[in-house]
Amino acid sequence: MANKANFSLAKRVDWFTVILYLLMVAAGWVAICGASYDFNLYALFQMGSRPVMQLIWIGLALIIGFAVLLIDTDFLEDISPFLYVIMLLILAVTIFVAPNIKGSHSWLVIGPLRLQPAEFAKVTTALMLSRQLGKYGFKIKGWRNYAMVFGIICAPMLLILLQSETGSALVFSAFFLVLYREGMTGSILSLAFAAIVYFVFSLIFENIIWWGTTRADLFIIGTLIFVFSVVGIITYCHRLPRNFYRYFGFATFGILLLSAIIYRLFPFDFSYVIIGLDVLLFLLMLFFTLTRYRLSFFLIGLFIAGSALYFYSVNYIFDHILEPHQQTRIKVALNIEEDFRGNGYNVDQSKIAIGSGGLLGKGFLDGTQTKLNYVPEQATDFIFCTIGEEQGFLGSMLLLLGYTLLILRLCYLAERQEHTFGRVYGYSVASILLFHLFINVGMVLGLVPVIGIPLPFFSYGGSSLWGFTLLIFIFLGIDARRTIFN
Repeated sequence: MANKANFSLAKRVDWFTVILYLLMVAAGWVAICGASYDFNLYALFQMGSRPVMQLIWIGLALIIGFAVLLIDTDFLEDISPFLYVIMLLILAVTIFVAPNIKGSHSWLVIGPLRLQPAEFAKVTTALMLSRQLGKYGFKIKGWRNYAMVFGIICAPMLLILLQSETGSALVFSAFFLVLYREGMTGSILSLAFAAIVYFVFSLIFENIIWWGTTRADLFIIGTLIFVFSVVGIITYCHRLPRNFYRYFGFATFGILLLSAIIYRLFPFDFSYVIIGLDVLLFLLMLFFTLTRYRLSFFLIGLFIAGSALYFYSVNYIFDHILEPHQQTRIKVALNIEEDFRGNGYNVDQSKIAIGSGGLLGKGFLDGTQTKLNYVPEQATDFIFCTIGEEQGFLGSMLLLLGYTLLILRLCYLAERQEHTFGRVYGYSVASILLFHLFINVGMVLGLVPVIGIPLPFFSYGGSSLWGFTLLIFIFLGIDARRTIFN
């Protein structure tokens, strides 16, 4: 065990993570050079160019990173509420004072400097969540504790959504992975998964008719509700009557068989049969709630009713709450419609750039898609396609391997923390990095909607780089002091 008397930061900091960070930042700068090059090598390194500005951001990031290493863990934990509240106030003010930049009010403009508070809100939220979960005796149980931790996560999300910055707001959902690690029931993640599946399938199969009479969306969602509910009953409901599953299975099979026979003679919307099974299951759960006084039966019934209401609200949410450009991005990602001029064009061109790189790539500054500016926002949101074009498949895989090593290393460091505060914060950093990586790369490859979040250490910009630098170096400072006691 170490103590503060003989503490040496240089000896105890995890230099493996520091080296990974420096390599990623350096590779990111090279990628920005490639994304900014347009046949004029001299202009590439003029003052004010993106590579030069990024070098300035990197230099300041290193100063910030090594400065926060000096901050004591106890001090960080103590001031976490103050930092969190201050950041919420800044996010709220940003809604009203930030100029309209590409449809959002999320950037504070201070002279020549532009800062996005949402990037730094990740840091304060991670610290506040870590402090709350690290309190003595605190467990993620009971509605009060759930409301408390959900409130810590959702408060900045709501303020960022009001800035019309949906992508940055969604990043905060990564914190729910941390809650799962700290004991949150898996049913919460299951509900989130079900909501996503309902939303996607409702949009994909809307206005599609099967077998001449059956609504495809209603049939599929009804079936999913039934299957998810049965899985929930098997998992959580343990005081059922003897032979319940046998009788219920025979009854379900009999209803489906009889309905199929009638359908052959008199075609009708078969989705109503599935909805009838959902109603039957709901009534059974209501009956068992009243007769056996078990909360699990009530929750399954609530899930069935809530799923039905959610399904019928999807179209309203999509048509009246989401912005037109967000609707288009989702439709293009789900192949519901094509948009070769807008977001579909961006994704299509990025895939062409990546595909043209082949195995080894075209070489540094030799990417034709880059030089001719076919891909908009190539130095920011679509920076990954520059790597794919210039460095090829091997370069892209090396990049993904670097991220994998960094995230796994952060998880390893988080697991060796002796206090909940450090462990939660470490997993928060790893989860945010994982979310950014998955969404950004998926966005460039056309696997997820274009929501405009940066690729850590690679996308051009100071706010993103500084935010991730703070996240990582604060954790390195916490890890370096993990076995130091007063």
